[in-house]
Amino acid sequence: MSEDRHAQANALLGTAGTARTRLSSADSERASRRWWDADADQYHQTHADFLGVDSPGGEFVWCPEGLHEGDMHFLGEDLAGKRVLEIGCGSAPCARWLAGQGALPVGLDLSMGMLERGLAAMARGGPRIPLVQAGAEALPFADASFDLACSAFGAVPFVADSALVMREVARVLRPGGRWVFSVNHPMRWIFPDDPGPAGLTASIPYFDRTPYVEVDADGAATYVEHHRTIGDRVREIVAAGLVLRDIVEPDWPEWLDREWGQWSPLRGELFPGTAIFVTEKPAEVGSAN
Repeated sequence: MSEDRHAQANALLGTAGTARTRLSSADSERASRRWWDADADQYHQTHADFLGVDSPGGEFVWCPEGLHEGDMHFLGEDLAGKRVLEIGCGSAPCARWLAGQGALPVGLDLSMGMLERGLAAMARGGPRIPLVQAGAEALPFADASFDLACSAFGAVPFVADSALVMREVARVLRPGGRWVFSVNHPMRWIFPDDPGPAGLTASIPYFDRTPYVEVDADGAATYVEHHRTIGDRVREIVAAGLVLRDIVEPDWPEWLDREWGQWSPLRGELFPGTAIFVTEKPAEVGSAN
């Protein structure tokens, strides 16, 4: 990752280098909580406007390519009265936007720093929604308690056991419910994390699932990101008892000249940066759904 765009977090956590090493769920969760708490301010300085964090009603932007739920309707046309769980909600602009559409959202995130940013936005006006601090591998909700679940670049790339996340989401969804999540496109793993020409040369094996880890001087993880192939994601979804309805790979829009970390017009013209998985929990036999 770029030093400049995460300088504050790197300084606070004492990031000293990178490694490729396996991390347990507990170590991944610990690193992610500390990272997103430390990076919350600088992250929002860079991305809050694009994500609509400070607009009264929030916005639901799925990815750096700018796809908006109001246009795409991945979660369905009619959201009124639907109970929705947003996993890895950050400062919850997506969940707040859903509330404005008549949904009943709950935002869940590991980082209190990110959730506090959401609380501050809600204090200035707009819909108020419940926020829960918890990890995605053990959702603190009853079985079949949500109609929909969603995640826009939240949680899934940062957990050690994303298959468990799929099973947990399937558990809390009612039959017929939908689970939609966006992640950085798995093929991006093979390229350096660079939006310029240096990011166009494949240099990392696609099939190497060893996580990317940043460490402090003592070797403790300060940041972690886990890789899964497209096939891995499909198998995890199917093994959880979910049905895969679509995989959306957004084109880079002609109007967008903004860089977002490794996302850029240069790279976006050549290969996808985002994958959006649209899944459903099968309806019960005899159900009207």
